[in-house]
Amino acid sequence: MHGRRYGEGQLARVAISVADRVDCGPAFASLAVAAAALLAAPAALADEPRSATEPRVMMESGEVTSVIDAFDDGDTFDLNLSLGFEYSTKSAKIRRETSIAAPGLSTGGYTSNLLNVASYSETTSKLVPRVDIGLYKDLAVYLKLPIILNNARELTDLDGSAEAQDVVLAGAPGERLFDLPFKSPSRSGIEHLAVGLDVNIMNQARDRTKPTWLFGIEGRFPVSEPMHACTESPRAGQIKCADPRDINRNGETDGAFEGERLAAREAGVSRGTIGLEVHTFLSKRIKYIEPYGGFKALFEFHQESSDYGLTDVETSLVNHPPLVGTVTLGVMIIPWENREKFSRLTFDLRFAGEYHSEGRDYSELFDALGSSDAGTLRQPQWAAFRKNDAYDPAACRSGVQAACVTSVVDQGSQRTYFTGLTDVQPYGTYRGSASVAWQASENVKFQLGVGLRHEQGHGIGGDQPCNSAFKQSLDTAGPCRRQNQDGSLTVTGSPNPNYRPTLNAVGRRFYVNESNTFDVFASGTVMF
Repeated sequence: MHGRRYGEGQLARVAISVADRVDCGPAFASLAVAAAALLAAPAALADEPRSATEPRVMMESGEVTSVIDAFDDGDTFDLNLSLGFEYSTKSAKIRRETSIAAPGLSTGGYTSNLLNVASYSETTSKLVPRVDIGLYKDLAVYLKLPIILNNARELTDLDGSAEAQDVVLAGAPGERLFDLPFKSPSRSGIEHLAVGLDVNIMNQARDRTKPTWLFGIEGRFPVSEPMHACTESPRAGQIKCADPRDINRNGETDGAFEGERLAAREAGVSRGTIGLEVHTFLSKRIKYIEPYGGFKALFEFHQESSDYGLTDVETSLVNHPPLVGTVTLGVMIIPWENREKFSRLTFDLRFAGEYHSEGRDYSELFDALGSSDAGTLRQPQWAAFRKNDAYDPAACRSGVQAACVTSVVDQGSQRTYFTGLTDVQPYGTYRGSASVAWQASENVKFQLGVGLRHEQGHGIGGDQPCNSAFKQSLDTAGPCRRQNQDGSLTVTGSPNPNYRPTLNAVGRRFYVNESNTFDVFASGTVMF
């Protein structure tokens, strides 16, 4: 049942009227007026108009959709300085395709991806300084500078795989792609410089009938050396971080097909890409909870000065970084807040689903394969083929094999070298996290949280031998042709210079399975 609300004057008039009717005298009437005045002063409600002196910080949205202000309610300038720390540890199992008929592997001549190769582990420690500057009402710019303190990667035995390396890591006959155990050098440095712009298109603090809607863009720019494939334990006469064009990995130009001015390189730490992230989040505070959701998309464009440039050929099938899209759902719980002291306690429970499209990327085997001295990976491949002057169908029918080839490698075209970057197949990830944020005062805020991330299994090495988008003549088709029933030949595409049979042929490809990452994060923020 809904009661009627009276104002102070109305209640006073009602009390006097009652006193007059019951003839209780002036004394009772005075007491009635005083009681009415007390009853007419209800407790302040959250949706009542805010006075000029009432603290405004607790009217702001939670961490996910919060944008600092400027030129708003006497607060002409806002600046936030924060420092975050992140630690993560990742584990995964690396397996490979095989047609070996054995229990748990394959039967009946089928190919499975169950051959144990290695156990992968990676740990990363990172500092993330951040500056937020309010530009106008609900509009702010921010800068982030993730600094990797240490990144360590290692491949070790997986259920006896180290005892059968000649099988599980086989390349060409008698060739081993890399050795177990394998350890990458420790990496450190600035991951990238991020510059972003956030705006609240709607703000519940300004209009309680609407949710808070944040939209933002972020640019990521490399400021340090791109990652290069390296090994912590090179073989005798070899160096740790050799140039991909250094076929024998000794740091010198001493081969017919090696590049010029070869020298040792640094392991590097950045991705060698320019990134553009678009993100948006929507939240709505309902008393003590604030549910939210949103998505973001990351587009990356490789730099020619990175190792992507060595495989950037027109007929390459895949030579772009993956597209990453993320959908986030969560709820912030605010069990306690004190407006007068600008204090608040917030719990954040979050789930994120992420999709990685197919793309050339730094996989778990980046260092191991990229630093390999196996000839099938070190020898260059050429970007084009040319007409074979010895081609003669009549001689071919007579048994002259050299006369059967319509085109041969054009050694005058661009050479491509294997860098360790591989065509990684699409996959999804799922991450759950929980954190607590404590705003101790008007100027200080702290956050602490944990997260667990799971990656779906996916292939490492999915390049195809031919690019069907480029169908030219038999003179340039190389092996990309098909023989018809009448004996004629049809072009099926152009050779993909990034195709390496020891990694990409069916039955030789590697896979990542059972990949999980546990992370801990903390941050402190000073607000001016």
